[in-house]
Amino acid sequence: MDQEKTHVYFMPGMAANSTIFENIHLPEEEFETHRLEWFVPDKNMTLASYAKKMTKTIKHRNPVLIGVSFGGILVQEMAKFIPTKKVIVISSVKKSSELPKRMLFAKYTKVHKLLPTGLVNNVELLVKYAFGETLNKRLELYEQYLSIRDKYYIDWSIDQIVNWKQTECSKNLVHIHGDKDAVFPISHINDCIHVKNGTHTMIIHRARWFNEHLPTIILE
Repeated sequence: MDQEKTHVYFMPGMAANSTIFENIHLPEEEFETHRLEWFVPDKNMTLASYAKKMTKTIKHRNPVLIGVSFGGILVQEMAKFIPTKKVIVISSVKKSSELPKRMLFAKYTKVHKLLPTGLVNNVELLVKYAFGETLNKRLELYEQYLSIRDKYYIDWSIDQIVNWKQTECSKNLVHIHGDKDAVFPISHINDCIHVKNGTHTMIIHRARWFNEHLPTIILE
């Protein structure tokens, strides 16, 4: 019976752990969910090599890969190494042309290398990088979700995002995006499912929307 279920693997965004998916619940009779976690990359590791290593944690054939933000970029790279039933990216980009101008500017000027990422234990700064939000009363919530504080990992992640090269996306890809996303503005995004008033952290704050719509999106 287990093999008849659709296996869904969730990949969190930059610096976040998989507890961002704690309120996402798919019907157990149809789906089995699995959560992936970031690891610190080896020195000079390419995004492709990282993705290939992450595929070793996939234990089922033809899975559905769901990635948020930088995790959305990673699952697209993973899908280049293993067959997938579907790839779903949330609050992310599916082509390098969808990156906002400030990130393209960083790519050519290397300004991102000047970011004070050594302050990774400064949660306020990390929230700004990872979630595109200014801290408010949810400090404890964000401290819970943003547990990866390794400077090399943060530097590496930012560098991989601004230098990502992808001109075409796969046919089995679905893009879900909020129209209030501050990290990847929707004005740069084409062909996506719009979530009204969805922010970059909507996987956390709009869990009800995802619980209602994800099963259909996965199976259609």
